Amino acid sequence: MLTDAALKHLKPKEKIYKVTDRDGMYVLVKPSGTLSFRLDYRMNGRRETVTFGKYGPAGLSLARARELCIDAKRAINEGRSPAIEKQREKRRLLEAKSFGELGGSGFPRRPWPTVRAPCGVPSSSENFCWYGVTVS
Repeated sequence: MLTDAALKHLKPKEKIYKVTDRDGMYVLVKPSGTLSFRLDYRMNGRRETVTFGKYGPAGLSLARARELCIDAKRAINEGRSPAIEKQREKRRLLEAKSFGELGGSGFPRRPWPTVRAPCGVPSSSENFCWYGVTVS
C-alpha cells in the first residue's frame, strides 16, 4: 500500500513502470517524472484502463485518487465503464465551453452609432444626440 512519502520518493527510470496500491489502483511512473493514478479493469471481456489524474500539488492527492478508485469500482459493479463515462463528461464539457464561446463572442456585435446628429443642443462632451435622442 502506497503512502504520500513513498510517492514523493518515486524516481523516474528509463522506461515506464508501475507501483501498485490497494483495490487494483496503481501509479504509473513515466521517464519524465510524472506520476499518474490508474485502474485496469475488465468490461465485456476487454481490458480497459481509466486514468484518474496526476499526482502533485496541482493534481490529485493519494486520498482523492483512492476515492475516485472506489467510485470507479462501484460503477464497474453496476455495469458502467468509468473510462467511457469520463470521455463523455470531457466531451460534454468541451461542447458546453465551445457553445459558450460561440454565444458570447462568436457573433459579430453591432457597434454603437458613431455619427451624432445635431439636435439643437450645443456640442459638448456631456450633451450629444444619437439619431434625434438627446443624451446628457
